[in-house]
Amino acid sequence: MKLTFDRLHSQLRDKLAPLYLIAGDEPLQREEAADAVRAAARTRGYTDREVFFAERNFDWHRLTLAAASLSLFASKRILDLRLPTGKPGVEGGEALSAYAQAPAPDTVLLVVSPKLERGGGRWAEALEQAGVLVQIWPVEARDLPVWIERRMRARGLVPTPEVAAFIAARVEGNLLAATQEIEKLRLLQGEAAVDMAAAEAAVADSARYDAFKLVDAALAGNGARVAHILEGLRQEGTEPPVILGALNYALRELATKAWQIEAGSSAAEVLASGWPQRRPLIQQALKRGRARDWQRLLQRAARADRVLKGQTPGRVWDELLNLSEGLAGLQLPA
Repeated sequence: MKLTFDRLHSQLRDKLAPLYLIAGDEPLQREEAADAVRAAARTRGYTDREVFFAERNFDWHRLTLAAASLSLFASKRILDLRLPTGKPGVEGGEALSAYAQAPAPDTVLLVVSPKLERGGGRWAEALEQAGVLVQIWPVEARDLPVWIERRMRARGLVPTPEVAAFIAARVEGNLLAATQEIEKLRLLQGEAAVDMAAAEAAVADSARYDAFKLVDAALAGNGARVAHILEGLRQEGTEPPVILGALNYALRELATKAWQIEAGSSAAEVLASGWPQRRPLIQQALKRGRARDWQRLLQRAARADRVLKGQTPGRVWDELLNLSEGLAGLQLPA
């Protein structure tokens, strides 16, 4: 069965297929479709989940063995397979085709992939015939205002048509950016009607939320951009507590996830929770430091807070720069 993103939710309400292939190059809707499948499975008792990243040299026997084995923790489970390239290769294609011929009982196989080239091949056809193929297509520019309006209404906001068009013009087709603009409006005024005055006020007040652009640059390890953004925030008059709060939030997230991974939890499971839009950046940052590194930076953040309050001598903007560069991996404390 082949479905669009919009039709997936109604299908999940009716029944749960034994396998799903979600493919496309639009990251927000692709991840939301995968999240919807996982959520629908959990509500039906599929509480155990095993995640596979089929990167280069992936051992496809792991999937075969997992399908043949019984769950240790639950009677129903999800096998969550990520295909970073969308090309499983000959061995992977054969393994997926074989699985489609005889899906494991009490199991949902979820395969998430970039856009499939030329239909994906026989393995993709086999999965589609045995389950559901969800193809994710970019939202066309002419359809973006309607998409934004639906998204806003789902978040409790009631926009005028002019507001949706205004946001669409700002984000230039980037759905992640559109989602951030919507969340900004919701944070600023709560669930309410949104007219052009409110939307323009949110844009004018955007410096308060640009602190998260600093966080994104730091998580990506882009030290030069970190210094540039921080200086821009200073010149725009952004209050230091706003910046420190955003950095603290990211550091707590990193420290917690690093500790969980080092304690033996699956990295895929740990990364599945928290900031979904920043998940790749969090994963990238975790490769640069261990739990103790992020904990030391949290201690540095506590010092910055004392400087901010006048309890410790120092220059607060220097503290914020050191903290931001530490998060970017340039000055991880010894």
